[in-house]
Amino acid sequence: MSHDDFPTDDPAVVTCGLPYANGDLHIGHLRTYVGGDVYSRALERLGQETAFVSGSDMHGTPVAVNAEQEGVSPEQFALDWHERYAETFPKFNVEFDNYGHTHDETNTEITQRLVRDLDDAGHLYEKEIMVAYDPVDDQYLPDRYVEGTCPYCGAHARGDECDEGCQRHLEPGEVEEPESTITGNPAEYRERTHQFFAVSEFADYLSDFLDRLEGTSNARNQPREWIEQGLQDWCITRDMDWGIDLPGENPQDLVLYVWVDAPIEYISSTKQYTERVGADAFDWEAAWKEGASDDHPEGGEIVHVIGRDIIQHHTIFWPAMLEATDHAEPRAVMASGFVTLDGKGFSTSRDRAVWADEYLDEGFHPDPLRYYLATNGGFQQDVDFSWEKFAERVNTELVGTVGNFLYRSLLFAHRNYEDGPDADAPSDDVAARIDEAVDDVAAAVNDYSVRALGDAVTDLARYGNEYIQRNEPWKLVDEEPAEAEQVIYDCVALAKAIAVLFEPLAPEKSERLWAQLGEPGSVHDATVEAAREGPAGDLREPTELFEQIEDERVEALNEKLEARVAESESGDDGDEESETGGDGSDDDETATTDDTDMTDIEPLSDDRISFDEFQELDIRVGRIEDAVGIDGADDLLKLTVDLGAETRTIVAGLKQLHDVDDLPDTKVIVLANMEKAELFGVESNGMVLAAGEDADLLTTYEGAGPGTKVK
Repeated sequence: MSHDDFPTDDPAVVTCGLPYANGDLHIGHLRTYVGGDVYSRALERLGQETAFVSGSDMHGTPVAVNAEQEGVSPEQFALDWHERYAETFPKFNVEFDNYGHTHDETNTEITQRLVRDLDDAGHLYEKEIMVAYDPVDDQYLPDRYVEGTCPYCGAHARGDECDEGCQRHLEPGEVEEPESTITGNPAEYRERTHQFFAVSEFADYLSDFLDRLEGTSNARNQPREWIEQGLQDWCITRDMDWGIDLPGENPQDLVLYVWVDAPIEYISSTKQYTERVGADAFDWEAAWKEGASDDHPEGGEIVHVIGRDIIQHHTIFWPAMLEATDHAEPRAVMASGFVTLDGKGFSTSRDRAVWADEYLDEGFHPDPLRYYLATNGGFQQDVDFSWEKFAERVNTELVGTVGNFLYRSLLFAHRNYEDGPDADAPSDDVAARIDEAVDDVAAAVNDYSVRALGDAVTDLARYGNEYIQRNEPWKLVDEEPAEAEQVIYDCVALAKAIAVLFEPLAPEKSERLWAQLGEPGSVHDATVEAAREGPAGDLREPTELFEQIEDERVEALNEKLEARVAESESGDDGDEESETGGDGSDDDETATTDDTDMTDIEPLSDDRISFDEFQELDIRVGRIEDAVGIDGADDLLKLTVDLGAETRTIVAGLKQLHDVDDLPDTKVIVLANMEKAELFGVESNGMVLAAGEDADLLTTYEGAGPGTKVK
């Protein structure tokens, strides 16, 4: 692995967190897989040798429980969902080079070999631990068979994770006041012998690894707190029948914890890809094994695209396993935020979600959704989906900007030049603008920003609209035909560049555009160098790439969704947990959060203040100059804010809600005469104002500078 800018000479592997084979996919899940597919395609556009792999996570307690409820074996239950996922992803143009699953022969073999290597190297040991046991039902209760209270923050927690509170991974026996999720009986703890991986021995390595790690800032910053608090060794076995057997002597018939074999599927899936295409096309060992290749002694460029709720697994446990077994460490981890629906968490139990199949059944093309999910906010930020917002982005950006430029320029070219306009090369200004767009795409890849990939294309199309409008070739055709032909040639050159650069986000639409341009071969095989080349094909009569979504259609979609949710909720007591599922992760089940009903807005206060009291509030425009995390605080940032007359330090709870790297230069509204307070040893001198639980920062829309008073 290198840390050189992409493209590099080392093979790259892009992975997506494994979907858990336990239920339907909705658009919240798709955010991670679309993000991974976009990033993988963008690497290939730069000329990077890349394999894009994933697979279904087949093991764990929810599969076993749900299979029993349906009267089938866990293997059959999980395989049915695996096959369904394998059919669904291509419908959204998510094209894995290999999509396997954790129960296949390859992953079983590699997992058991890697665990034996850990044992041979002295990193595993046996330990007597307290395991939850249901004395009424007479069975041990691993992981999700247990619920109780988190010992760290006091929130309600699952047996292996504080999913509603501090998000910490929990070891067997840690959850307090345990109950069986099968029977509801109070559980008790009994001693059992289990295998542990000595993760604590790798604390120094992991700290250095995080210094090297690239990707989103949440994936780099969050794990540091866990290391500073002291790493606990990791129990890697469970009392279950369903899973991969612990290799070697196994008198208690233990299976490996699902989080052992799940990430190993990344290696297994890459190996299966090599077995299909040959090592000359892609060498899985050169990518994953240190020292396996003289040309790639440190392995390849490993990029994990995951949901933010599984950061700990990918930045603590997994790299420690890789380091202990002489495998290449990840170069980057991109951790996405969740997707909400009209400001509310997705709820699969209440059918409040836009399902993947539902989206397609409504007749929508997959590429507009890909564009929306990839570009609507930073990758690590939560994204709110509504049909109104979706329609607005499609209508203004895809139809009004990209589609408008492509159709008007190609239609004019087709009607006025039989074989396409002829010129020696694009004009200097247009060539320079295309070069700038190519540079923007390369920068987006190296910044791990799928949003910036989309911005590079829409900005180029916006330039194209301005260019054709400014030069008015329809007026030049008769009086200055050579100049008119150069202008239209430039527009076709811009269209070709858009086809190449837009391929990662809208692969099917870009291929259609490529055909309209009459270019040879497939746009999927074109690199960014093709974007710099002038058009060479015979133009075909263009058709519009994107369709307008009318207001009436949005209203009908909303009515259908609201009716379905109302029907589902009429049969429950309203106390269920909501499942956001917006991570697309390989966790044991879909991530859950509180089902916050954003329609239950707090009533307006009847307590009024006078104008004079309002005047006493010193509210100013500020500009954030710097933002850094505060040691020991999960949510707090230390902000340096320019208030015009002076610069102040303000503590704000924004760490988990905003991309920290994006905050500098952001204009904010500050209550300047707030009493000073000390938080985690940092004096806060003011308050940054924000709206709602997601801390939507208040700002200005014009040029008010730092220090301007809000009246």
